[in-house]
Amino acid sequence: MTIIGLLAGISFPSISSGLESVRLSSASTSVVSFLDSALNRAERRQEVMEVDISPKDNALWMYAAAPNFNRKLEMPDGVTIAAVLPQLEQPQDAPRRFLLMPGSVPPRIGVELVNRRGARRIVRVDPITGVPQIEVVESK
Repeated sequence: MTIIGLLAGISFPSISSGLESVRLSSASTSVVSFLDSALNRAERRQEVMEVDISPKDNALWMYAAAPNFNRKLEMPDGVTIAAVLPQLEQPQDAPRRFLLMPGSVPPRIGVELVNRRGARRIVRVDPITGVPQIEVVESK
């Protein structure tokens, strides 16, 4: 029993660190998919889309002019929205709103995600190609 307890005690930190990393990767992929969906809907359906990002609520929303169209993406437990980029002078708690117009250049959107262990990822929309990308931020 002592050996089992010792093995469990030694392996627990690495297992929990792995789970935190998986949650952050999953959240980053979900944000990429969410933003890509909004960009595609604006282009293919020729609808004006609004994307709201709220660090305070730890969630993203997508709205369209179509009746009853709204989507919400909540971050998983242990992953928070640290910042919305580019940063503005307004408080970071306030939701940021981005409009996606059909046929126009997508706005610069960046969402910085952080997990409990301080690992960071930035999901950005490339304003040239309109493709969301994940950037791994090295720890300091």
